[in-house]
Amino acid sequence: MTGTPFSAKPTLTGTRVTLRPFRDDDVAAMAAAIADPEVRILTGSASSTAEAEADDGRFGDLAAWYSTRGAQEDRLDLAVEDRTSGRCVGEVVLNEWEPANAACNFRILLGPDGRGRGLGTEATTLLLRYAFEDVGLHRVSLGVYAFNPRARHVYEKAGFVVEGVDREALLFDGRRVDMIRMAVLAPEWRAGRRG
Repeated sequence: MTGTPFSAKPTLTGTRVTLRPFRDDDVAAMAAAIADPEVRILTGSASSTAEAEADDGRFGDLAAWYSTRGAQEDRLDLAVEDRTSGRCVGEVVLNEWEPANAACNFRILLGPDGRGRGLGTEATTLLLRYAFEDVGLHRVSLGVYAFNPRARHVYEKAGFVVEGVDREALLFDGRRVDMIRMAVLAPEWRAGRRG
């Protein structure tokens, strides 16, 4: 596959964050973020609090994974760099690209150093602007677990609307948790001129 909208990996700069291609020195920060118990819980990567808090070393070769992100032509993976510290605090991703529908899935992961300061909201808005204005997507969708109201709030601020619920999609600590499906469309984005 050559010459897709995701062949070029941009650098997008906001007031608080810079979204940029991954570098080798980001791997340690991403390993810490991915191993963070809160991240593991809120992304559904663990089935219990005990599993989320265990340091099981199951994340494989992150250096190899992140070193290949720039070569992926069917998705966009960018580091979220805190402009104050200059450090990588997480990632934003457009994946599950459907060229015929001009649609992608969105996800964001921020480690502890990236939370509670508006970095996620700005990173989401920057990537959506790029998705709609530069890539030409029509639809960007996501799923968020019901026990993550902070993320849902960020998504709603960025223009996502609830489209449905995958009921009891995750079993966590012995209870069933819904997955909320959200999306934002290009006309909605243009009408709201987010960011």
